[in-house]
Amino acid sequence: MSTLPHRLGFDKVSLHQDISKVLVDEITIRKRIRELGDIINREYAHKDLLLVSVLKGSIIFMADLIRSITVPHEIDFMATSSYGSGVSSSGVVRILKDLNTSIEGRNVILVEDIIDSGHTLSYLLRILQERRPASLRIMTLLDKPERREVNIHVDWVGFSIPNEFVVGYGLDYGEVYRNLPFIGVLKPSIYGAPE
Repeated sequence: MSTLPHRLGFDKVSLHQDISKVLVDEITIRKRIRELGDIINREYAHKDLLLVSVLKGSIIFMADLIRSITVPHEIDFMATSSYGSGVSSSGVVRILKDLNTSIEGRNVILVEDIIDSGHTLSYLLRILQERRPASLRIMTLLDKPERREVNIHVDWVGFSIPNEFVVGYGLDYGEVYRNLPFIGVLKPSIYGAPE
């Protein structure tokens, strides 16, 4: 068993053992992020640009993305909660950390790790639109279109994935697995579901 936090009751040697399959490998992720960075470089040349990372899941994506961006930009962070410690969104969204800067009149890209039901993102978009940005667009590393319950236009998607519970590359279960360099499907037995 693994060395995961005792509060989760795990006792394995490696996080990798908890993954049933790799959906998106590290090399594929890096290539796609370079492509997304190139899009931003073309579309935001000579524009005031602010990237907003939605914590905690998008932090690794955001860090790699900004290294692929060559145009001047700033970054800021928001933190929300809609999952708790579960595996699906509760639909109730709370802002845990708000932006440090005004977005009025600015070109904003909201950087997400994953969009599934769309409730959290819909809530964030309403709040941010009220602050009158010049533009507000969405970039997500992962999209689960099968899970969508709210109609949202996503400007840029890294990868569309099936409706499976994924971890790695910033995504977690119980605050663990964020450090895996790939997107992997977590074994259902880890979170108490039947295999």
